[in-house]
Amino acid sequence: MRAHEAGALHGDLGNRGPAWLRTPEDVNALVPQLWPRTVTRTDAGALQVGGVQVAELAAGYGTPAYLLDEDDLRGRCREFAAAFAGADVYYAGKSFLCKAVVRIVEEEGLFLDVCSGGELAVALAAGFPPERLGFHGNNKSESELRRALDAGVGRIIVDSFHEIARLTELARELNKRPGVLVRVTVGVEAHTHEFIATAHEDQKFGFSLAGGAAFAACAQILDEGVLDLRGLHSHIGSQIFDTSGFEVAARRILELQAQVRDARGVELPELDLGGGFGIAYTTQDDPSTPGDLAKRINKIVESECELASLRVPHLSIEPGRAIVGPAVFTLYEVGTVKDVDGIRTYVSVDGGMSDNIRTALYDASYSATLANRRSDAEPMLARVVGKHCESGDIVVKDEFLPSDVQPGDLVAVPGTGAYCRSMASNYNHVPRPPVVAVRDGAARVIVRRETEDDLLALDVG
Repeated sequence: MRAHEAGALHGDLGNRGPAWLRTPEDVNALVPQLWPRTVTRTDAGALQVGGVQVAELAAGYGTPAYLLDEDDLRGRCREFAAAFAGADVYYAGKSFLCKAVVRIVEEEGLFLDVCSGGELAVALAAGFPPERLGFHGNNKSESELRRALDAGVGRIIVDSFHEIARLTELARELNKRPGVLVRVTVGVEAHTHEFIATAHEDQKFGFSLAGGAAFAACAQILDEGVLDLRGLHSHIGSQIFDTSGFEVAARRILELQAQVRDARGVELPELDLGGGFGIAYTTQDDPSTPGDLAKRINKIVESECELASLRVPHLSIEPGRAIVGPAVFTLYEVGTVKDVDGIRTYVSVDGGMSDNIRTALYDASYSATLANRRSDAEPMLARVVGKHCESGDIVVKDEFLPSDVQPGDLVAVPGTGAYCRSMASNYNHVPRPPVVAVRDGAARVIVRRETEDDLLALDVG
């Protein structure tokens, strides 16, 4: 469904909310699957994370702010590593990347996936072992590829014939033999928004399986003999809850693996099925645990390999959102509350689409709660909106908040660890918020708040 030109749900009128949203018995209650694991309420009803109350964090670091529960993040890294023991778990850095997160990912034993020269620079600056890096992207420049080769990046996922030629030429020049995977478009469209479903044929990523381009790419690499073709790669989308798409993708990509074996006598040793595992943004989302995902995906790969008479390849996956998404919530301060003629109540906060573009971009749904106190007021269906000059500047489309919410209150929005800071902008010249990691009663800034001086420093006049 195409969004209105003026922004998400610009033409939507009425105060009923979505059919699934029900008036809560207790508007102060926290739904556990939506919040980082150390988030609780104090006896007075204030939200706290890592043993620190949000009012204290707001006073110390300002709002809006992304608050990261470090224990939650580390726990999710460990759970994926344990569930997929024997496989390589690449944290998808595009979801959120900074030097502190890079170090956490390394300390917890994960690999790291980057998809630009900037992300590669962050990983290297943080001291991440380059051999544990994967480099994605549909249009890597010559300078980006050269940097990857110079650094000794462990694998490069090639995405076009031009890139194969470019990388081959650079590898010859630098006398390198980089490991590569061929990204295959397997024709599986995950049950997700069309803009983030990446495996159907009409899109910019990968080599078409149906059209024969994927086999041709493998053949070209093998014929040249310069690049080390290690395997195949597939990514079928994002925010996926059903593993049936992975089953179809694995079957098709392993058929290609068998074709390469039969035609070229080479059995590729690696297989990457990507990521895209969903998280809970609202009570309607029911994500799988890493253990359940591992059980189903390993079973799929093993059964499909048996059918194709293939050795089971070394598996890798690329969770990003599923690791960092639930570990972060955004804290805002309420500036105005406006009831519009019984149509809707707008709760305006001090951030918006500059710190979370996903609602406007993807029509994404989020939840929210009053964070600084407990309220005994009746629940009120509200829309949490930002401060930007756009009607589509919506943070949470529909949520029940206490009817006594007022300016100065704090509102928290969970599930903002993935793609919110990464896609943040300076629209209306609003500086981007900080990222504050909280653990064991202590907080530290891992990405500082931008200032107006930062913005002016780029404006050379």
